[in-house]
Amino acid sequence: MTYRVGYAPGVYDLFHVGHVNLLRRAKSQCDHLVAGVVSDEMAIQAKGRAPVIPLTERLTIVRNIQCVDAAFVETVPDKLETWQQVRFDAIFKGDDWRGTSKGYKLERDFTTVGVDVIYFPYTVRTSSSLLRAALDELTNSA
Repeated sequence: MTYRVGYAPGVYDLFHVGHVNLLRRAKSQCDHLVAGVVSDEMAIQAKGRAPVIPLTERLTIVRNIQCVDAAFVETVPDKLETWQQVRFDAIFKGDDWRGTSKGYKLERDFTTVGVDVIYFPYTVRTSSSLLRAALDELTNSA
């Protein structure tokens, strides 16, 4: 049996059960799980806004999740560049990426280096975006 390293990137802002589900499922598919925690700058670039929780705190949270073996700060948008640093065998994403241009690019890129792209069910009712919107609504109505 081959030792398998998995990589689960995410912002992990406003940590919630969807994050736990993704990380648990990812760990079940590999021997060593690395969680890629997107930097504040990368989150701004990708989502157009800064995370609510600063990077150092998000790293502390993710590093203390039992199924996570290591945490890595993701500072570049190119996942192949991240792969060159981490050297994982599988990358795990929410299935909201499946069938999208981002997902197709991820699949094409990782086929070239033999990395499996594995999608897990996205937790629709609980997401950082929904939590953030609820917080914004509470703040604006106060």
